Amino acid sequence: MQQFFKHLRAGVPLFSFEKITGLSKKHGLPMGRVAILDFERTLTFNLDAMTTALSIQQTAEATGVSVHTLRYYERIGLIDAVPRRSNGHRIYRKEELVWIEFLVRLRSTDMPIREMRRYAQLRAQGNRLGSVSERKAMLERHALALEAELSTLTKTLAMLHAKVALYSDIEAGLTTHADKLTVKGIDHGKRNLRKRIKTAEGSR
Repeated sequence: MQQFFKHLRAGVPLFSFEKITGLSKKHGLPMGRVAILDFERTLTFNLDAMTTALSIQQTAEATGVSVHTLRYYERIGLIDAVPRRSNGHRIYRKEELVWIEFLVRLRSTDMPIREMRRYAQLRAQGNRLGSVSERKAMLERHALALEAELSTLTKTLAMLHAKVALYSDIEAGLTTHADKLTVKGIDHGKRNLRKRIKTAEGSR
């Protein structure tokens, strides 16, 4: 959750065009027409520019989801069986990437795996009324929980900022006081030195 809000506040996309294009260049994959991939703003981004699918390693690098987790998600039914090449290697197409991006958002905001699995089961049923209604209700509950947590985090952040400001004022006051004591001590030392010099001169 903290990581999600960190990205949210910084305006950093969970996935990025640079990551995908960089992977394609790194692995020699053709990109076709250039298109902006904006995974942060919408789930209906344009991946048509990609003329080839990604391997599981490339998908892990692009999404930040480990290879182990991708396999685990597939094993427990969060991700449908991923198509494979003739050599048995998985190939992730744009529809899998869109879905993984959504799963990343749910998980990063602390939706339990069991609820994510339920959502995936409902999604697999297609756009039937019962499935759509339950999915809507699940997301509404999750959104409300996020709003409550965001409100709490916002209040806590405001309190922390107030504390920091208070300590800055105290720190400034103590520094000024310490500086005054230092100057006072120097002046006192100078006076004592002058007295000692006079005493020494008078005893000659």
